[in-house]
Amino acid sequence: MWCQVEFARWKHCLTRDKSPRIHQQQTTRESTSPPELRSSPQTNPDSSFPDGIKVLRECRDATSDICFVHGLTGNRDSIWTLDGQSQPWPETLLPLKLSRVRILTYGYDAYIVQKSVASANRLFDHARNLLHDLSANRAEADASSRPIIFVAHSLGGLVCKEAVLLSRDNPEKYLHNIFNCIKGIIFLGTPHKGSWLADWATIPVRTLGIVKSTNKTLLKSLETDDQYLQSVQDRFWSMVREQQKAGRDLEITCFFEELPLLGLGKTVVSRNSATLEGYNAISIHANHSNMVKFSTVDDNGFKRLLGELLRWESQIRLSATSQLTGFEEAQRRKIGT
Repeated sequence: MWCQVEFARWKHCLTRDKSPRIHQQQTTRESTSPPELRSSPQTNPDSSFPDGIKVLRECRDATSDICFVHGLTGNRDSIWTLDGQSQPWPETLLPLKLSRVRILTYGYDAYIVQKSVASANRLFDHARNLLHDLSANRAEADASSRPIIFVAHSLGGLVCKEAVLLSRDNPEKYLHNIFNCIKGIIFLGTPHKGSWLADWATIPVRTLGIVKSTNKTLLKSLETDDQYLQSVQDRFWSMVREQQKAGRDLEITCFFEELPLLGLGKTVVSRNSATLEGYNAISIHANHSNMVKFSTVDDNGFKRLLGELLRWESQIRLSATSQLTGFEEAQRRKIGT
């Protein structure tokens, strides 16, 4: 994340007069850090931010929509794009294995620290915007009743949970349809119980004093004892249990990172925080940033994620076939009488 680079710079400022070798070490650390943590045309926080829904693949006869939601300091394209490649893997790899899905990606300003102006939107605001933008896009595509699957990374998982809850409680039919149509959510490194990053990331902000704006609200929502984070979790679990009692099982799979970020020595989101009791927990042999970047269909991380999507898509098609068969049988009985 961007704050890791700032921490390296801060440390260099404190030690640059002591040894020229430290400067070389810090420069090396920045150059070898994950792509999201380095300045690039795609992730420069001073550039125009790509927000809202973007259609990566249109499919007129799609059986479902899959919507990707990024996390902190990412955007709707770069977070899913391996360094050196020009297009995100949901656009290049996924259609090779899932031919009848429409693929969307959602962008929101999730930079926690910027050199200019950080978005003041809270997690709740991002969730509300996701609900409205996604509903409008699906209505425009005549897909409001189509099953939908979310694939969310890091903070994006919390945004998705809040968006689903907002949809459930919304009296407007077109907004409530998201809740009616959701098949499941794949959480990738989502801090359901918080992350140590919430505390660590504020250190360079206070020390450096060079940033003009900081969205501390997003960081606060990641604290392990944050009341809002706990509220989202409690309300989400309550909703899941209600649906189970009503005979509807929402599919949930949690992926967690195996490796720490370079130079930090530990994972950003622990396995305990990234997983939910009673649901599939699958690991990806990568750090928090790279766990959502795949180069080929042979990547183990891609295979594991694809396996869940294929299973859910099969269930969706089976359900659609059963409904059609039931409708045809009802029509035959009606004609017979």
